[in-house]
Amino acid sequence: MSMSTRLCALAASVALLTALAVPAAAADPGAAAGSGAPTVNLATNPGFELPSPNLADWGSVPGWNCTGGPAEAAVTTTAAHSGTSALTVTPANADSTGECAQTVDVQPDTTYTASAWVRGNFVHLGATGTGHDVAPAWTATTSGGWQQLTTRFTTGPNARSIRLYVHGWYQQGPFSVDDVRVDGPAPAPAVAAGSIPTTDKVVFFTVDDGWQRTPEAERFIADHHLPITAFPLPMPAGTDPDFFKRVTAVPGSSVQDHSVSHSDLSKLPLEQQQVEICDARDTMTRLFGTAPVVFRPPFFTWNTDTLQAAANCGIRTVLTADADFSWGASNIWHPGLLQPGDVVLMHWTDALAADLPRALAAAEAAGLKPAGLVDYLH
Repeated sequence: MSMSTRLCALAASVALLTALAVPAAAADPGAAAGSGAPTVNLATNPGFELPSPNLADWGSVPGWNCTGGPAEAAVTTTAAHSGTSALTVTPANADSTGECAQTVDVQPDTTYTASAWVRGNFVHLGATGTGHDVAPAWTATTSGGWQQLTTRFTTGPNARSIRLYVHGWYQQGPFSVDDVRVDGPAPAPAVAAGSIPTTDKVVFFTVDDGWQRTPEAERFIADHHLPITAFPLPMPAGTDPDFFKRVTAVPGSSVQDHSVSHSDLSKLPLEQQQVEICDARDTMTRLFGTAPVVFRPPFFTWNTDTLQAAANCGIRTVLTADADFSWGASNIWHPGLLQPGDVVLMHWTDALAADLPRALAAAEAAGLKPAGLVDYLH
């Protein structure tokens, strides 16, 4: 695209935004219509102060997905608006606006206020997927200082998440972002469960981590038509996504969320837990096309912050298990045989091909059959 064409596009964009933009004075950061829940900031890593989890993609910005990756976007520690860090984006070429975005879980028919402090020329802040067309907030220039952009939107009746974005403009140079907010009602915490209430004679097979992927386990799953709920970490899932697509091909199977770094989340503050869960959610959604609705806490350790962080990432259920058939074990953590609704833990290891038939035999001894976990969540 030529310079003259980009300038025409810029002029048209400015005219459109001027016509559609909601005046900043109309936005009330504390407003959250349609809910009695307290108003909180729902953005993940809003001040760019949180460290990247172990095993995260090198150079990634926690909580954010930047189209140019680390070649364009970086957390810097000079001249932040507040705190010690800000996001600085330097578009790598004339075809890039340097967009960074994140998914924010929202409630239908509810009003939210998004804001961010920015520095640079033609910086934009907006949201898509709201259910209603909303013009982004923007500024032609901040004249070298920081300026707050604010936009307000009301979600439609079917909106469950929105995509919050910031970006610059073609050939307008670097820009910086800090202190992002999406103010609205806090979602209800996720529900913690170790089993799924049902009277159906079913049991649920779940398999964690993903470091060791064997053809023998894959073949057993296919031959026995087993619905599997996989909880891989992003790194092994990204290394071999086709494997996880194959082993979850049986109807009822799914790929869910197991955090980024497999850390004990109960030792982390809510904000870092949210990065762990939301970033893993984003990876699973990108790789497999469906956003997770279940979170498996590493080591089965969690606290009330975990339930809220999971909810902020669109997760409905924080799931442990009540039986463990990993690495040759046959542990049922209640008296007697497996019971309807039990969740069985296993791991993607070189022992899984032997663990699966043992778990299946235990289910059959109790008169149960494996079923799809997500099909039973309400």
